[in-house]
Amino acid sequence: MGSINTVKIFSGSQSEYLSKDIARYFGKDLGGYTLRKFSDGELSPSFEESVRGCDVFLIQSTFPPTDSLMELLLMVDACRRASAHYVTVVIPYFGYARQDRKDKPRVPIAAKLVANLLSASGVDRLMTIDLHAGQIQGFFDFPVDHLEGTTVLVPYIKELNLDRLLIASPDVGGAARVRNFAKMLNVDMVLCDKHRKRANEIASMQVIGDVEGADVVLVDDLIDTGGTLCKAAEIILEKGARSVRAICTHPVMSGNAHENIANSVLEELIVTDTIPLRENNHKIRVISVAELFAKAIGRIRDHDSISSLFINNQ
Repeated sequence: MGSINTVKIFSGSQSEYLSKDIARYFGKDLGGYTLRKFSDGELSPSFEESVRGCDVFLIQSTFPPTDSLMELLLMVDACRRASAHYVTVVIPYFGYARQDRKDKPRVPIAAKLVANLLSASGVDRLMTIDLHAGQIQGFFDFPVDHLEGTTVLVPYIKELNLDRLLIASPDVGGAARVRNFAKMLNVDMVLCDKHRKRANEIASMQVIGDVEGADVVLVDDLIDTGGTLCKAAEIILEKGARSVRAICTHPVMSGNAHENIANSVLEELIVTDTIPLRENNHKIRVISVAELFAKAIGRIRDHDSISSLFINNQ
């Protein structure tokens, strides 16, 4: 094998809080980078050091507004034009992933469009965690390292030592994700079946399975307004559960989400730091994914297997 190229890690302006920790765990400082804006808001990024011949890792979650995605695309283009050897985008929260199929006529498949934009900008590789749907990996024509939130979240659940632990999905669509959690913890699972009249608004919900006397943990990939989770928690308690917690990898937390969680029957909401919390909330516990991403970057640098980071393979 030839010599390993120099690794340089840069952060987009939206994810600096997380990138600093990733770089620290990796044992390297973040590279020099500046984002300037024209008075009309047009973005103009520039790297303050050479990336020629380097393996560059660009860290930026693409949560709305779209500036974060546009900034990342411009960063990739700048690296390509500055003769970087290999460009990996690290997108802890991959925005627009919820629009991954045509669920009604005349709508876009936004996740595929974002994949095309990343390809067009010159990305060599993508690293992300807990995509809304695993099959989104197939939208890319370059390698995707899809890390699993279970790696950092399952150990926390184990530490709680809950007597009669039961894993629940707030909707039928999350069944595969919840089955994965339940298998790792060697416990049973239940499903909530919701019916929506319109986006972010639930018409009705029912629990499939027995939750009597159980300590239930609801699992989802992201929490947006918190409506589904809070409704599911209420119904599970009504059905006789002893306690209800929730785990969501990505805390989108839009609208009245913080208020909804604070006033909910949930004991706590466990999230990761793929998206920064905009306000403090006594019910929310944040578990960092920085060390996991740093280890994955190290494995890519050394041409080692990423799958050894997953709980299933430990």
